[in-house]
Amino acid sequence: MKDLAEPGFRDSVDLMFDRAVRLMDLSPGLEQKIRVCNSTYTVRFGVRLRGKIETFTGYRSVHSEHMEPVKGGIRFAMSVNQDEVEALSALMTYKCALVEAPFGGAKGGLCIDPRAWDEHELEAITRRFAYELIKRDLIHPAQNVPAPDMGTGEREMAWIADQYARMNTTDINAKACVTGKPPHAGGIQGRVEATGRGVQFALREFFRHPEDVAKANLKGSLAGKRLVVQGLGNVGYHAAKFLSEEDGCRVIAVIERDGAIVNDEGLDIEDLRQWMNRHEGLIAQYPGGKHMPDGPKALELDCDILVPAALEGVIHKGNAAAIKAPLIIEAANGPTTFGADEILREKGTVIIPDMYANAGGVTVSYFEWVKNLSHIRFGRMQRRAEESRSALIVEELERLSADKNLGWTLAADFKSKFLQGSDELALVRSGLDDTMRTAYQSMREVWHGRDDVTDLRTAAYIVAIDRVAKTYRSKGL
Repeated sequence: MKDLAEPGFRDSVDLMFDRAVRLMDLSPGLEQKIRVCNSTYTVRFGVRLRGKIETFTGYRSVHSEHMEPVKGGIRFAMSVNQDEVEALSALMTYKCALVEAPFGGAKGGLCIDPRAWDEHELEAITRRFAYELIKRDLIHPAQNVPAPDMGTGEREMAWIADQYARMNTTDINAKACVTGKPPHAGGIQGRVEATGRGVQFALREFFRHPEDVAKANLKGSLAGKRLVVQGLGNVGYHAAKFLSEEDGCRVIAVIERDGAIVNDEGLDIEDLRQWMNRHEGLIAQYPGGKHMPDGPKALELDCDILVPAALEGVIHKGNAAAIKAPLIIEAANGPTTFGADEILREKGTVIIPDMYANAGGVTVSYFEWVKNLSHIRFGRMQRRAEESRSALIVEELERLSADKNLGWTLAADFKSKFLQGSDELALVRSGLDDTMRTAYQSMREVWHGRDDVTDLRTAAYIVAIDRVAKTYRSKGL
């Protein structure tokens, strides 16, 4: 059971920050400047719905403007509150710094149950919320750029982008006011899958380092590793799908709001997702595994890798000691409380922290923002030139392979693979892979290079805070 005296989400983020800065050489003033949230705007607005005026409360928090624009998603959920939004905006600052995306940190939220409203009603609510933020420059291509989060997606981002364009008719960069849009509305290929794909790339990079794998009391490659995934939303679904279908992992349990489905032989993630789509997101009657009514208890199952991919605070003082997974990768924001983190560190559990593990979303959002500002899709200029150069090589190889005296031939699928130029999706995935590899190596250098740093989370905070501090110092602070 969760300890009610345990620090909340925002306090947990601050405590983790404090743990890292104790190991750094920062002046007290600069330390405080980086820690605090710069501003939070609260808006209460009315929308006439179903014959009466409904009042909604929303937030947009800016944690740090050491770089602009600031970046961070907008979530729609009944749990949204000021502390949560400020904690998430702080994480965005550190996340962007860690993966070297040139943004400050921000976050937004609207206290609403999106399932309670029809689509046209939700559009009216979203547009009014966007209007309140846009007129205060809290949505702006050069100052504040939101993205999807829990309860929002491509549809809501398209509404927001259109609302901005209506209010700023001469802004040539209007589409860059928000990321996570559908491709036909200025979005980018690969954005929907980005956070889950980033989780996959993060695990691949971790398993490239046998020394790190050994620290988690594991061995070998990703293939065959048993996973428990908490939350089969956008992030959890894509991470589980890619890891099981492309890397040979076995997802032995999926935890959702109505319990968990367990199958030691491995779950078919695509089949489970389709079942959920047909049954209002419920998994209890799914025939492909055994149902556990107490979903959170499945976090304690014997597995190799635990993937919390939904809400914050699911791993806490009340269950941390019982968690058996030697490796946890935080696909969600803040799934591990500070108290639980302390317990798990003492146990020797390796945690790949949220600010790195789920940075795929903001990374590809950065690519989308750049695409919108440059007004050209990636690959348009160079793809056919690449194919033409490759064709010259293939033609020469085919000429040589025709010589029977050489005794060699080209593989059957070599030509089709080699001749394929890089389209937008391939370039996005390449850029994301490079980002996740580089960011992990920067954390790993601190983790292995300093005797006083014993975990990846502290290493991640040190790298991120140091980069933010350097930016502030360059501004004369």
